[in-house]
Parts: sequence; C-alpha cells; structure tokens
Amino acid sequence: MDADQRAAALPSPALGAAPPRLPVPAARSRAAADAGRAAAPTAVRTMTADDLPHVVAEHLTHFPDGFFARLGPAFLTAYCGTYLNNPYARGYLAETDLGPAGYLLGALDPPGHRAHVLRSHRLSLAARGALSLAVRPRVAGHFLRTRAGRYARTLAPGRRAAPSTEPPAPPVPDAGAEPAPEPAGPTAVLAYVAVAARARSLGLGAALIARFVADAAEAGCARVCLVTLTGEGGAGPYYERHGWLARGGSTTPDGRSFTTYELPLTIAPKTPPDLPPDAPEPDPGVHPLKYER
Repeated sequence: MDADQRAAALPSPALGAAPPRLPVPAARSRAAADAGRAAAPTAVRTMTADDLPHVVAEHLTHFPDGFFARLGPAFLTAYCGTYLNNPYARGYLAETDLGPAGYLLGALDPPGHRAHVLRSHRLSLAARGALSLAVRPRVAGHFLRTRAGRYARTLAPGRRAAPSTEPPAPPVPDAGAEPAPEPAGPTAVLAYVAVAARARSLGLGAALIARFVADAAEAGCARVCLVTLTGEGGAGPYYERHGWLARGGSTTPDGRSFTTYELPLTIAPKTPPDLPPDAPEPDPGVHPLKYER
C-alpha cells in the first residue's frame, strides 16, 4: 500500500518470466539433524497462492508488531498475494523435505509494484483493511493517529506513483579516501524474509536472499536495499557479514528504530565463514522499507 518512493526502474522483459529453481546449500546443523526435525533442504521456488497460509503464519510469527500483521490474517493474506503474478515483484518459498520452511517477498521495481497494487488491488485491500479496523478498535485508533491521512492520499483514485529523485545516502568514506561512485540504476527492495525456527542453520535465509539478488541483477538493478531493527532484535550483523552496507537509520510512526542496509550489485556478496556445526544461524528477518509505515 505505502510503497517505497526512493527507487525507480523501467519494466524489464525479464521480470515477467519465472526464474529457474536453484539448489539450496546443504544443512550445517548437527543438532537439527540429530533431533530429526529438519531434513536437507531441497529448493527455493516461486511462491504460489497455495503457499499463502504458510507465508502468513510465518509472517505473524516473525513480524507480529507490524501494522499489516495487526490487521489480521485475512488482510495479510490479501496483501502478500499482491506479490504474486506481479511483473514488478517477486515472492519465493524455501522448502525442505518436511515442507515449506521460509519465504521472501520483494520488489524489483518499487514504483511499478506500488502502481500495480493501486491499480489491481486498491479497492480489495481498502475494503479488507476497513473491515479489520472495524473489529479492532485499538488498532483503528492507532491508524487514525499515525496513518489515516497519508493512506487516504495514497489510495485516492487517479493518483499515480511517481519515482523519487532522492538518491540513497552514500556511506561515510575513510579519511583521505576518494568517495566511491554510486552505481547507476534502480534499487530493488527486499521487503520481508523469514525462516521457520525448525529450519534454522540450513542456509535457507541466505538462499532466499541470493535468489532475489540474482533476479535483481538480471533485471538491471544497481543495488538491493532492506531495513531491519536497529540493535538487539535486528539482523544487522547478519547482513554485514554478507557484505551489506549500513546506509543510515529511520524511525516509524510507532517509534521503532530501523537501519537501512544496501548491497551494491556491482560487487559479489561475501560468503561468510561456515558456522560451527551446532551454532544456530541468525534469523535474517527484515521489515519493509516504507511499505507498512
């Protein structure tokens, strides 16, 4: 609904084609194997409507404080469904032999994705949102205080998404060093990624992110960005180990602090050292960049 305005991309013919299935790294958790709870992962594939119940359940588990999650499963199902059959967005599911174990949602062309949602899903999302607020008075009061005016302007008929000319904030260079030039091109937004607790340490989060990064590069994007909670509870160290760069912070209307991370696609992501066999892999969960604010 409230899509990112800091990146623009032209539709690419590559966006409409479903990418091939990619293998997922082998399991690294001896504890999980000994417990018999996680079989070797099999594949990351394109998400379908049949996967939405799993995606919504995991979303509610990992992001219970998000505004869309507080609107309930029915609204969240409709919202996550906007990433399906959408030439400007991607949805992936990670599976093990035991079934679905993780998901990722992201936009390769954020302004295009926003325009698609407003054109194809505006009325249904508005109706579901109104129904959810009607039976959740506390959430409705919070919505009126923090979001009502902005959402009304966004959902107004005839409003068109216009890309922002504001560039991403550059990193602070080392003293005396020449600042590195920003790569030219659009910015893809990784909106959500989460892995089920039973499937941690299998590399599923890294595989989901790698799939999205590869599709973003193929679509001509210059970088991928995401936001995660600042400090404890966030996944900043996880992304820094994988070569992502911190680009500044922001605060939501709810008062939560987030750090923006960016991965330039002109360089290859880092491969972090293997974790010890019994070390749990951090949850790479991220929150949306201006999508729920």
